[in-house]
Amino acid sequence: MHAIDVQGLVKRFGDKTVVDNVSMKVEAGEIVGFLGPNGSGKTTTIRMMCGLLTPDEGEGRVLGFDLRKEPLKIKREVGYMTQRFSFYEDLTIAENLDFVARLYDLRPAREHVDRTLEDLGLTSRRNQLAGTLSGGWKQRLALAACIMHHPKLLLLDEPTAGVDPKARRDFWDEIHRLAADGLTVLVSTHYMDEAERCHRISYISYGKMLAGGTVSEVVRDAGLTTFFVEGPGLERMAGEIAALPGVDQVAPFGATLHVVGSDENALRKALAEIETRPGMTVTRGETSLEDVFIQFMAQSTDNMA
Repeated sequence: MHAIDVQGLVKRFGDKTVVDNVSMKVEAGEIVGFLGPNGSGKTTTIRMMCGLLTPDEGEGRVLGFDLRKEPLKIKREVGYMTQRFSFYEDLTIAENLDFVARLYDLRPAREHVDRTLEDLGLTSRRNQLAGTLSGGWKQRLALAACIMHHPKLLLLDEPTAGVDPKARRDFWDEIHRLAADGLTVLVSTHYMDEAERCHRISYISYGKMLAGGTVSEVVRDAGLTTFFVEGPGLERMAGEIAALPGVDQVAPFGATLHVVGSDENALRKALAEIETRPGMTVTRGETSLEDVFIQFMAQSTDNMA
């Protein structure tokens, strides 16, 4: 059974179509990255999947429950971590978790709180006020609250925004540990390194689903070619190269320029003259997921404009 199996989801706000015919399947136990620019419809799609919003069109099932007819049953089996920290900052970590435990009618609440604190490494901070926590610890508290009722599906909306690299890595290690125990995870993110830690990714742009598959499949299917340009005066040459026919993207990376295009022959021809200049080298490189992300954004039209 698919943990998520939705087809043709549409959501409008006034005359704006925020989600436009989105379909998605997620296998049980998978970690799927949900990518897209700000305002692309990721949060709205996630809220429809967890029963918080009713789609204007489309249908599907989440954890076997009908998206339209059984939203309350979906909510009981889903953990949803929002973009913003949404707990009481004047309560301690333990008090916040106790409140959540009582919302889910978990009994005895104290045992559920103690076990969750232990599982997430929060026991030593149980009496610390939530408002005094750093970004990484707030994130850990939010995750603890999401999984305390043992959901079957975890929906994470940009969960690592504003936390340091060590906290991000620890968070992702925890997500993989949970998935290994059978939890299904759908996570929206802007970080390419996080997307690469997912089993599969889905890319949405301004309401429309554009691509899906493993990272290598999405990069391959984008059909982009990348060259690395090295040599003196690269900063001055970036604009010149960007104006050449066949060049779609130019981005500085340290002492190199990454030049990307969708027509390999045109790109090679454009860079041939550059390569003849003193001290300049042009070598074939690997297209990154970030290159694909930027290309998708450039080709899409903002549906809210």
